[in-house]
Amino acid sequence: MKILVLNCGSSSVKYKLIDTEGEKVLAEGGVEKIKLHDGFLKYKRPDGSKAIIELGKTDHKGAIEAILRVLTDKTDGVIASFDEIGAVGHRLVHGGEKFSSSVLIDDAVKEMVRECYPLAPLHNPANMTGVEAITALMPDVPQVGVFDTAFHQTMPAKSYMYALPYKYYQQDAIRRYGFHGTSHRYVSQRVCEFLGVDIHGQRIITCHIGNGGSITAIVDGKSVDTSMGLTPTEGLMMGTRVGDIDPGALTYLMTKHHLSVDELQAIINKDSGVAGVSGISSDMREIEAAVKDGDPRATLALDMYEQRIIKYIGAYAAEMGGVDIIVFTGGVGENQTGVRENVCKPLAFMGVEIDTALNATVRGTETLISTPSSRIKVAVIPTDEELLIARDTRDIVSSLK
Repeated sequence: MKILVLNCGSSSVKYKLIDTEGEKVLAEGGVEKIKLHDGFLKYKRPDGSKAIIELGKTDHKGAIEAILRVLTDKTDGVIASFDEIGAVGHRLVHGGEKFSSSVLIDDAVKEMVRECYPLAPLHNPANMTGVEAITALMPDVPQVGVFDTAFHQTMPAKSYMYALPYKYYQQDAIRRYGFHGTSHRYVSQRVCEFLGVDIHGQRIITCHIGNGGSITAIVDGKSVDTSMGLTPTEGLMMGTRVGDIDPGALTYLMTKHHLSVDELQAIINKDSGVAGVSGISSDMREIEAAVKDGDPRATLALDMYEQRIIKYIGAYAAEMGGVDIIVFTGGVGENQTGVRENVCKPLAFMGVEIDTALNATVRGTETLISTPSSRIKVAVIPTDEELLIARDTRDIVSSLK
């Protein structure tokens, strides 16, 4: 079955066309700068070369129309007609407590996703524009929603509840939901396949580290705790997000500087993290270059970034009563060898021992970087959220027949 996987953001649409027979990626690309005058579609041709089509000002429906035109183009296309697309799988960010697994999208599901808009006002409406665009353009094609939050619905109440008055959970659904669930689910399953072990009985810590980042504790294949919370702002120090912070510091800043809610949101989501501390960039490659040049704020930012990762790994190991496998994934986790080494060194007391020479060579490939004598296996597993979305979509649509 050929499945179109869509990830619709507020100003972009990323896509992959995946043939689930052999799990081959037939086409991929994305539209950027939606609703701006200089929007464009960037995609990979069948021969592997890259191409760009200027779209001008377009909305999400226009972006998806452009994607479908390329997929069926006589020169650059990979399918003869839309009829070859068996289903469309959508990345949906927030399912609240309503969704604990991927679902076939119908009118009832659409309404429940809309009810979650207040929990993800930037993401869910954008995700739904993709659903509505496909409904308009390909009304007979089944669509499946795969939620970032669904994997974490197995967390016990002691992990997801905040110590606020209970009425705010009852009335407003204020709790930890967690994100990057599709990635955490994929790499935890894949690392067990890669190592040849049964996921049941394994205590796994998955570190999805990139410009956004989260860490998840997984027992028997199920999430039991995760670092992101009600929103993706909580947890690790990220590229531009503040991560964990004393809420009293926020109310202090609001009062002293007369900040509005929107101004505070911008500070904690867009102006903080690695970029805010370093004053240089949110790109870890630029930070590492500045560290080599002796920049003190870049050094501080990197030290803070790594310290938060170490702290969460240690906390989750304690929570689970130990850990069998640690996984690094995401843009930084897969490619920044120095971050992996610096995170693993302080974990030696737990029995973590990595092959530093091997680690230094690993970028974006599935590799066991721990030594044979290490009591805990440490692996790099590139994430593939789109493949997992395609698998879920195939399974749900196939069950309808």
